[in-house]
Amino acid sequence: MKNESKYEESLVFFQLLMKADSSHIEYLTNASYLYSKLGNRQKTELKRQEYFRKAEYLAKKSIAINPNIAEGHYTYALAIARQNEYATTKVKISNAKLIRTECDLALKINPKHTGTLHILGRWHRSIAGFNFVEKGMINTFFGGVPEGGSYKDAIDCFSKAVLLEPTAMIHQFELAQTYYERGEGDDTILAKIWCKKVLEMKPHNEDDKVTQEKAKALLAKVE
Repeated sequence: MKNESKYEESLVFFQLLMKADSSHIEYLTNASYLYSKLGNRQKTELKRQEYFRKAEYLAKKSIAINPNIAEGHYTYALAIARQNEYATTKVKISNAKLIRTECDLALKINPKHTGTLHILGRWHRSIAGFNFVEKGMINTFFGGVPEGGSYKDAIDCFSKAVLLEPTAMIHQFELAQTYYERGEGDDTILAKIWCKKVLEMKPHNEDDKVTQEKAKALLAKVE
């Protein structure tokens, strides 16, 4: 259900299911995922954060009920990562450990969880992209971050996600974006190749169309 493009209708469906059983893990994690997805579509920052906090609450509730299910840790990491997209640098840094911890827990339970691999790939790329001052803040105020945070680690995560879920163009686009940001050796060529792969795919929903627009813009930069 959560993979369908009609997120609003799906959320209403799971809200009704949660009214019938508020402790059902699948209902909680699906609803959390949908709140995270729909949060980015809200027109105000206040409303976006309201959706993301609801996603966080539902994910944490599912973990409290059963911490041994990967989807709970994944949706928790997703909710925090979505909040980070609109946060200050200090908040992003303070949340970095939590996101990494939840991703590690999810992958320990299910090493092939593509959604978690995707978040972890973005995590590594984000840390790798911090400037000297930001890295100094990490070490000074937050005692550093968990091991990792390199473009190579990001590429490894996205590459695994592509292998496991080859029809999901978002993994391929993020792989292209990572090669572009690293900018070493043949990275520009590799970014171009992956952008073209994204553009050759058939979009299945609005998210895919947005991803292809991003791929077009990135391709224009590298050609």
